[in-house]
Amino acid sequence: MSNHAPGAPSPDRPLREWGRWSEISPDARRALVDRGIDSIYDATFRDDIVTIIEDVRARGDAAVLDALGRFDGCERADDGLRLSDQELDAGTAATSSEVLDALADAIAHLRRFNEKVCERGDWSFESDPGLVVGERVTPIESAGLFVPSGKGSFPSVLVQLAVPALVAGVPRLVVVVPPLPGGAGAVDPAVLAACQLLGLRDVFRVNGPAGIAALAFGTESIPKVRLVVGPGSPAVTCAQVEVQRFGTVTTMVLGPTESLIIADDSTDRRLLAFDLLNEAEHGSDSTSMLVTPSEGLVEAIQHEVAALLAQLPEPRRTYAADALGINGGAIVVADLEEAASVANAFAPEHLQLALGRPDAVLAQIRNAGEILVGQQTPFSSANYVLGCPASLPTSGFAKVSSGVTADTFRKRTAIASMTSEAMRRVTPSIVALARHEGFPAHVAAALARGE
Repeated sequence: MSNHAPGAPSPDRPLREWGRWSEISPDARRALVDRGIDSIYDATFRDDIVTIIEDVRARGDAAVLDALGRFDGCERADDGLRLSDQELDAGTAATSSEVLDALADAIAHLRRFNEKVCERGDWSFESDPGLVVGERVTPIESAGLFVPSGKGSFPSVLVQLAVPALVAGVPRLVVVVPPLPGGAGAVDPAVLAACQLLGLRDVFRVNGPAGIAALAFGTESIPKVRLVVGPGSPAVTCAQVEVQRFGTVTTMVLGPTESLIIADDSTDRRLLAFDLLNEAEHGSDSTSMLVTPSEGLVEAIQHEVAALLAQLPEPRRTYAADALGINGGAIVVADLEEAASVANAFAPEHLQLALGRPDAVLAQIRNAGEILVGQQTPFSSANYVLGCPASLPTSGFAKVSSGVTADTFRKRTAIASMTSEAMRRVTPSIVALARHEGFPAHVAAALARGE
């Protein structure tokens, strides 16, 4: 691009330049599309996580407390897992009024969005004379919400998980959150304040993988739940994958954050630079991509991003540099149609269409956790207050799954009824298929209705 050979980043050119999509090798494309999955399923890594899971399964609270000491440097007494009412109250007192107001704003928007989701409730219709079919929608009986802690304070994650569950009507919600770094066992006050605002009292300080296992199996202190949701590190994600073998359902996959922006020469370059850094600052395992048909835009945005990157404090500067320079970067495409094809292959968690005329590209997007249309809809607005889900599938799972909404916490039960006349009409079909598959009792049960 220009006179600079595509490749590794530098301080004044922080975006890795992948070159033209049509010229990227199959292996490089595969690395982009399958990002993060190998680490989750690495045999040695998985064995380490399974060891923790099996320990919690066998020893309950004792194993959870050991994990707190081993991984967080936090020594707690046997009754130290549950957050007390006094700690929850202190969290609210220690949280600024601005943050409390912002949490209330986010909760209100999320409630409105998820109440709309829940309007799609029970339904039925007569598919044949006398044959009525439909579904009944009910909440699951319990859910565990995992709120990450290691790289920062994330009360917004709790809100994004809890509000849909509450709107769905889940009878029991259990929150697990690792303690803040430092070893004293304190939990982020703003997360506790959010628990207070939402009326959540089953809140536990637990290390990530051990916390997932505790929710899956139950311990002396921590209730067992049917569904576990929440983003986290590869270790947390791996733990969620593994506990499914024991009957706990988890969402797939809420791993390290990722974003992709489709832009062209109509894009405001300064806003584009800000938005490229938005998700990039989450962590060194994050990914931030630019896809554009304009080589000139890539050249110009390098300098814009470099200037903004230099202003970030550590460790966010290093996180963002890695997300843009190692995991992400810039890809040049032939046109916006090819840009949509790249986005569908990548299936990003967050997708922004930073285009003057986004509608044609929007119509072509099939795989994305969320699609933000236009530069006045930045990732930060979606992360906090839009009301749309912000806990979204990563690592390409947007191809097969969706973000966390009230529907995540509801299940559907099919209901059907027939009159005797309707049963007589379908009996020949039942008998033909049952005889073909070798089930004489099926045949007899169907024919008995005609006697």
